[in-house]
Amino acid sequence: MTDPNRQTPDSPTTLRGVVDRLHDAANKEETSLNDVVEGLGHASFVPVLLVPALAVVTPLSGVPLFSSTCGILIALIAGQMLLGRRHLWLPRWIMKRRVPSDRLRKAADSLRKPADWLDAHTGKRLSVLVRPPMDRLLHLACVLCGIAMPVLELVPFTSSILGAAVVLLAMTLLVRDGLLALLALAVIGAAVWVGVQVV
Repeated sequence: MTDPNRQTPDSPTTLRGVVDRLHDAANKEETSLNDVVEGLGHASFVPVLLVPALAVVTPLSGVPLFSSTCGILIALIAGQMLLGRRHLWLPRWIMKRRVPSDRLRKAADSLRKPADWLDAHTGKRLSVLVRPPMDRLLHLACVLCGIAMPVLELVPFTSSILGAAVVLLAMTLLVRDGLLALLALAVIGAAVWVGVQVV
């Protein structure tokens, strides 16, 4: 089976690299998801997974139905990783979704310092959590977080908390740091707690 965590030679290998590619893709008046995926590469599953997860923890999450769209994206991307697909497929209606490029650039700029901090504080730890078959559990956790986002969009903060968890899970796969997976589970637990309290 194909390794769903593999990266192409030109794939970004750091969170800052993903953020920079996201910023660079916003070079027109509006930026579509297709523009972003083209910038990262259709075989770069983990960097592409990071994009909607990062987006949902920025002020862009205030756009109506934005969190739901990001959740659907996360579920679709992580689901294909779980199945071991070679190339990413996304529905045309999602690929055509656009956001104003200036808002996307501002969101990317706001993520640069946190990205640099995370990159500086990650390393190859608890590597058993990022090797098969354990990595499949990380993919499944991302799928479940994505599915939950549209359901919980009306519950304050939960989509952003789940987005943060997916960022940590994707970072786990990107930099092979299993400690981030444990942190992600704690964040998912926090999202569940918030959801229960509100409901």
